[in-house]
Amino acid sequence: MKLESGKPNNWLNQSKRNVASQEGEDGIIEQIFEILPGVDRWCVEFGAGDGKLFSNTFNLINHHHWSSVQIESNDLKFEALSQRYAQNPKVSCINQLIDFEGKNTLDRVLQSTSIPVEFDLLLIDIDGNDYHVWNSLQHYKPKLAIVEFNPSIPNCVEFVQVKDMSVNHGSSLLALNNLAQLKGYELVAATNLNAFFVDRKYFDLFEIQDNSIWAIHQDIQYLTHVFQLYDGTLVICGNNKLIWHDIEVDFRVVQEEIQILPPELRFFPSK
Repeated sequence: MKLESGKPNNWLNQSKRNVASQEGEDGIIEQIFEILPGVDRWCVEFGAGDGKLFSNTFNLINHHHWSSVQIESNDLKFEALSQRYAQNPKVSCINQLIDFEGKNTLDRVLQSTSIPVEFDLLLIDIDGNDYHVWNSLQHYKPKLAIVEFNPSIPNCVEFVQVKDMSVNHGSSLLALNNLAQLKGYELVAATNLNAFFVDRKYFDLFEIQDNSIWAIHQDIQYLTHVFQLYDGTLVICGNNKLIWHDIEVDFRVVQEEIQILPPELRFFPSK
């Protein structure tokens, strides 16, 4: 039986702080590694970009002297990434598109480096197939895995995008949490975009009484809601922007276009 800690379940979010991260991940990561034992200061960022913009490992590498494997498939971003760390022998930059099977899986690519099997931190941020890449990782066992989820999908929806590198849909937090359970991980924190999962053997160190996604992730700013009235009218409300394109949606137009019943048939049927 766990003792009451007196902390809120999402207490790690109180440590949010940005150095190069987007949603306060740098501060949460620092706090987590003050708790985790046996830290050897090795991290992997997959979808590393230029190595700084919205990077969740830039702070660790540049201010805490971590070793790292930085993986980026885009040639222009990789050029900036490799130039950034050209003089740092602790950082290995790899220009590679990671696949789900074959010679380009994350397992196979990491085996070409000197990173230990139970390294400290894995970050997966590829705007789509994050679920499938994490699922394909079998040989390596990071202490902490941070995986991007689609924040426009409600906590109650289990959505996994099609297993296709040409598709960029993302997966829901519920789907990632279910995968984490199968892989032996527990949810300890979530920002608007990223979920933090620790190896289950360390979970009790965080004194979290309820780590359900409802207790950890409570932000609804990106949710768009559709509901129906008794007369069959469909209503749309909530977030009215295409999040990644910053385009506003006119709900008055959309709401009229999605109606199934014409106005003359919108009434509550008699029983």
